[in-house]
Amino acid sequence: MPLPLKAREECGFDAVSLGEVMLRLDPGEGRIRTSREFHAWEGGGEYNVTRGLKKCFNLRTAVVSAFVDNEVGHLIEDCIMQGGVCTDYVVWRDDDGMGRTVRNGLNFTERGHGIRGAVGNPDRGNTAASQLKPGDIDWDQIFGKIGSRWFHTGGIFAALSETTAALTIEAVTAAKKYGTIVSYDLNYRPSLWKSIGGLEKAREVNREIAQHVDVMIGNEEDFTASLGFTVEGVDESISKIETGAFKQMIQQAVRQFPNFQVAATTLRRVLTATRNDWSAILWHEGKMYDSQKFPELEILDRVGGGDSFASGLAFGFLEFNDPQQAVNYGAAHGALASTTPGDTSMATRKEVEKVISGAGARVVR
Repeated sequence: MPLPLKAREECGFDAVSLGEVMLRLDPGEGRIRTSREFHAWEGGGEYNVTRGLKKCFNLRTAVVSAFVDNEVGHLIEDCIMQGGVCTDYVVWRDDDGMGRTVRNGLNFTERGHGIRGAVGNPDRGNTAASQLKPGDIDWDQIFGKIGSRWFHTGGIFAALSETTAALTIEAVTAAKKYGTIVSYDLNYRPSLWKSIGGLEKAREVNREIAQHVDVMIGNEEDFTASLGFTVEGVDESISKIETGAFKQMIQQAVRQFPNFQVAATTLRRVLTATRNDWSAILWHEGKMYDSQKFPELEILDRVGGGDSFASGLAFGFLEFNDPQQAVNYGAAHGALASTTPGDTSMATRKEVEKVISGAGARVVR
């Protein structure tokens, strides 16, 4: 059966995301530790999904987040606006002049090359987004009066603080109240959960959120850490075993969370920082759907590839309501996003569909 999506004409937005958006500072081909100049981008795991849905697939999207009302906050806002995502639901906090009580997040990221892996160095303590709490956002306005067909958030935002965990639960509960499809990327990061209760808290929060999720995204590590499942016989160096591990996860997940209508993940084998085997798999109503495979995909910047997979997957359902189309669009969009710099996709729908069709990389004139 297709997903019970609300009609496009009934909603002001096709998709809304909740998450922190940071200013990414990128040294290009160099290293953070030796660079004297950085390229500025915006990026955030949850936001990147709605940004891709707008910029690549031309859907109507919005982001819910928070910034400090200063020049850095408005730089991030300007980047978001250039991507076409609605910023009406950004909460602005007063600048204290020092960042002593609240600040905007920074994310220094280098791409990696060959045997040198990519490096992320986030500086996000005490940010405006991490201080968001239940009651700050009018979900009845967003999901009830304006309406959205899809809502996306994830485990990175939920892990920023005890209040963002509570806000995420509030948000997914409200989305389900109004019949909005909820997708959630588990994105387990132990460093984020460390100061607010560790693994035990991560499982407590994510298991509560999972009760309201329709489309769950995550690999076997995410499912194991965030939801407490187990998997046997996993050798992460072999893609076939990864597929088998994911199937084991799903069998456990749908027994405990019968509300899951879709579960999906990318399958990556890291040969080097600049060569990855890449594909994806999706579960829907007891059946597995495989994407095309991209062996030894050449990577320019892998950060955000999983988010572009999630946005392509969401588009496949929003446009066609078809699981095979969803995993195909997700895998192709994620692969293309890995060939350009920055967290966010620079691909077009036409390019994604060209990749899906199996067309080569000959020059386009």
